[in-house]
Amino acid sequence: MISVSGVFAVSVLMSMQPAAPAPSAIDRAFVRLYNLDFPGAFAILDENARTDPGNPLNYSVRAGAYLFKEMQRLRILETDFFLDNDNLVDGTAHLEPDPDTRKRLYDALAEARRRADARLAVAPRDVDALFAICMVVGVDLDYVALVERRTWRSLRLARDAGKSAAVLLTFDPPFYDAYLTFGSMEYIVGSLPFFIRWFVHYDGIQGNKRQGIDQLKLAARQGRYYGPFARILLTLVSLREKKPEEAQKLLTELARDFPDNPVFKKELARVSADLRRRAVR
Repeated sequence: MISVSGVFAVSVLMSMQPAAPAPSAIDRAFVRLYNLDFPGAFAILDENARTDPGNPLNYSVRAGAYLFKEMQRLRILETDFFLDNDNLVDGTAHLEPDPDTRKRLYDALAEARRRADARLAVAPRDVDALFAICMVVGVDLDYVALVERRTWRSLRLARDAGKSAAVLLTFDPPFYDAYLTFGSMEYIVGSLPFFIRWFVHYDGIQGNKRQGIDQLKLAARQGRYYGPFARILLTLVSLREKKPEEAQKLLTELARDFPDNPVFKKELARVSADLRRRAVR
């Protein structure tokens, strides 16, 4: 059963997109994911898989929940991880991925791709199937890069990340969640050391950090599913760019909208304490 805070968060999430339909099971699963309530997310997805078995999002969102669960366990979701430049390239921290979670994640990715491919064979512009493929590539990329620490493998995976996202942006109106893919890649590539960036070439990606930030802001404002994720990334970007006031504002919103997520509260307290210390210097 979804909590009162979850109902509030659903309304916030859906208000980002004008004239949005009533919250679906997928919307509610994303809310539980952002609240780090993984049993709640899985329960919603299990029920939706029974009533809408052909929907590939049931499985791509499940994989995303496993990814967030593992990142929470390994404390990858905390800002200290992303403020270390080494973790954008080849982190020195030795992480121990959970083998059971890894298997469940990749089983879900395989099922999502199978069902998405079946729908795309009939309807090449099926929006749910295209977004499911975006999630499949994105979750795989994030798991390899952040959990398994295989940087060069993740850079090769990134070459496929923009294909389905590019199709989604041709819709009228565009499927705004796809801007998260391009925005995060623009910013990360732009943050890489020059000797690595020289070897990295992606269609449509220039490594323009300013453009990446603008695209993330667009996803944060208009994205139906990835809006909160874009705000999380913008928080990390703000801290990396030495703009703690912007990070504080974003964390305040995230802690309000997803009150069951302890990481948002912890990071908000940390950033606020740092700003107070600066004010008295």
